[in-house]
Amino acid sequence: MDFLDTPQEAAFRAECRAWLEAHATPRERSAGTVLSILETGLDDPGELERARAWQAMAADEGWACVSWPREYGGRGVGLTEQIIWGHEASRFEIPDHVFRIGTMLGGPTIIVHGTPEQKARWLPPLLRGEEIWCQLFSEPGAGSDLAALSTRAERDGDEWVVNGQKVWSSGAHYSKRGMLLARTDPDVPKHKGITYFVLDMEAPGVEIRPLRQMTGGAHFNEVFLNDVRIPDADRVGDPEDGWRVSQTTLLSERGSLGEMLGELGMVEALIALAREATAGGRPGADDPLVRQELARLFTESAVLRYIGFRIVTAFSHGRLPGAEASVAKLAMAKLLSHATALGVRLGGPAALSGPDPWRTAFLAAPSLHIAGGSDQIQRNIIGERVLGLPKEPSSDDRQISFRELAARAATART
Repeated sequence: MDFLDTPQEAAFRAECRAWLEAHATPRERSAGTVLSILETGLDDPGELERARAWQAMAADEGWACVSWPREYGGRGVGLTEQIIWGHEASRFEIPDHVFRIGTMLGGPTIIVHGTPEQKARWLPPLLRGEEIWCQLFSEPGAGSDLAALSTRAERDGDEWVVNGQKVWSSGAHYSKRGMLLARTDPDVPKHKGITYFVLDMEAPGVEIRPLRQMTGGAHFNEVFLNDVRIPDADRVGDPEDGWRVSQTTLLSERGSLGEMLGELGMVEALIALAREATAGGRPGADDPLVRQELARLFTESAVLRYIGFRIVTAFSHGRLPGAEASVAKLAMAKLLSHATALGVRLGGPAALSGPDPWRTAFLAAPSLHIAGGSDQIQRNIIGERVLGLPKEPSSDDRQISFRELAARAATART
């Protein structure tokens, strides 16, 4: 594990920090830091305009999408430098969260697999914040097995007709485009019959229904596709090659995890809250149980930080992080759940009876145990790849056609 930047990485970090200090406001350590990880929605009408103004300014100076090649408006840096940028940016109030699905997942996918025409059409609006993208991968019937998706796309001349349902689509209700996986050949094994599209979210037949969360927000959605027509020009990669294309999207998502392991500042915010509780006559900084909990959170935060070092080290050495990403995902979910629970306790009755950022963060925290790969899936990965435990009994579902799999599932249900 490398704890220190290389000279080149240190120079890039200094460049990032200098630019951010000149253009952004330092972030106050509070529950808002936690919410910036847990929530990605738009809270007020003016937020989108502020976000777009920031994104356009950053694009003009080459800081909107640092890992994109220079010919597409980025700085042409690697994943290590992208993570360094994320670490430094986490210390500042930057309103770019609404664009990240597009810039961090969609853009890299189009850069690798898109045609010249697609790059010219889609990358500039993404870079400058003129378009917001969402991800249309998950389905109610697929669970954690993405390759079991059943949304169908059938060729009709120069168009594809799509029918199906997607779920947990963050920001779909205000997105212009969606990265869509659909099954185009049910007569081959499930991983081979999938095609990748970019969908116009305003196309006829697209119905978006918000999913109300415990927090009161609704940035998750379910999306229904009813005879939606997608031009073949909006297909990314070859037909039936969508699984391979999607791996670029998912790899970019893994890289974004490294950025999230930056300066979270939660322990500092909780220490300040504990002192406020003491001043208000509630159990706080002078309570031995609270102090013990703060020490535990400090330890968990340090562990997470060092896992982040391992992820950065992997990228720096030219290899992909393996189980480190799964361990980090589990550790972050655990840390946020513990931290937000303590934040609510320290806030006292007022934190539960009215609007409070720690209350909102506490209600949002359980979602991280599911989103981006559930705790159970991450533990399976760790068990098999780190501990060397036996894999789950294998089946032949990778060899038989998806149509036969669906028939077997229907028979089992009856």
